[in-house]
Amino acid sequence: MTINKKIKEVIVVEGKDDTKRINAAVNADTIETRGSAIDEDTLQLIEKVAETRGIIIFTDPDFSGEKIRKIVSEAVPEAKHAFIKKSQAVPERSTGSLGVEHASPEAIREALAHVYTVDDNPVETISVDDLLHFGLMGGTGAKQRRRELSEYLNIGYVNAKQLRHRLAMFQISRTDFIQAMREIEEKNNE
Repeated sequence: MTINKKIKEVIVVEGKDDTKRINAAVNADTIETRGSAIDEDTLQLIEKVAETRGIIIFTDPDFSGEKIRKIVSEAVPEAKHAFIKKSQAVPERSTGSLGVEHASPEAIREALAHVYTVDDNPVETISVDDLLHFGLMGGTGAKQRRRELSEYLNIGYVNAKQLRHRLAMFQISRTDFIQAMREIEEKNNE
């Protein structure tokens, strides 16, 4: 994806700094939610644009970003999702919060190259036993392994309770899941 190519969908972001950073990376229109308290007018605008052009939800990798993602997803279930890794959203200075506005243009293009669409009828092919087998639930290091898996699959970090749902929602196959976990384990054993 180059900056010259226009993205068809409108990208939903949190604020004007996110819009500036998105536009430094790609040619796209955005709608800013102005935080997690999305007003009704903004939500109606997002719904209207979703009908004609589609939307990509691209929020910060933090609690507020997930809250916005949930609100917009409920209003527009067919929305596409892009995720930035936490490590790519860290401000240069020690002050400030995680955000899309801190990501490099390359990281933004990479996230937009791996957009997910939600399956209306997700089939959960990854069992709780699979999650336990790979140490993604309970036990020491589970949170770190979930973080590594989420970053590897580019699906945004989730807790153990939400992981199976997100894997199903984004149609991650059991084969791809197992392959990802094996590659993560190999990397960690080097």
